[in-house]
Amino acid sequence: MGALPERIPPGRIKLTYEDYEVLPDDGKRYEILDGELFVTPAPVPKHQDVSRNLVHILNNHVMERGLGRIYYAPIDVILANTTIAQPDILFIAKGRESIITERAVEGPPDLLVEIISPSSRRQDRVVKAALYATFGVRHYWIADPVSRTLETYELDGGGYRLAGTHEGAARFRTALFPELEIDLARVWV
Repeated sequence: MGALPERIPPGRIKLTYEDYEVLPDDGKRYEILDGELFVTPAPVPKHQDVSRNLVHILNNHVMERGLGRIYYAPIDVILANTTIAQPDILFIAKGRESIITERAVEGPPDLLVEIISPSSRRQDRVVKAALYATFGVRHYWIADPVSRTLETYELDGGGYRLAGTHEGAARFRTALFPELEIDLARVWV
């Protein structure tokens, strides 16, 4: 063990990737967002159903057209040494594979998707949205299995602009995947 510090600095201590590496592997989702530790329980079955269905739809489209890569949780996205997120789904466009390293995705993906649950609502809508925009994630989607809505946001300056709110069994297209019509009836099943 290294030498102990002679002095502890005043104020808030920001956690880093080094702190993240020693967190327990206990089935909980740990994230460090702007130096602060966030812990959420493992996702409930409905959350996993929605995640699996959306990954299936997106991955089929991306793979058939050679558009890039889709990943799903758990996977680390390192946006800074003090910001390590575990989004539910992410997309990295072809030509940007250099941000995929042995340990994680190190840089802003083209799309991050969060599937909210009661325990993550504020974190996904406020904390993560602000950080993702700050680090240049161009597209951010928030899926809510309870209200059966999927909101799509696009980076506009330093923040996100709501591009669309899609509900129930709606079918829609996005600027990111203009050839893909997403049938939400297949997502909420």
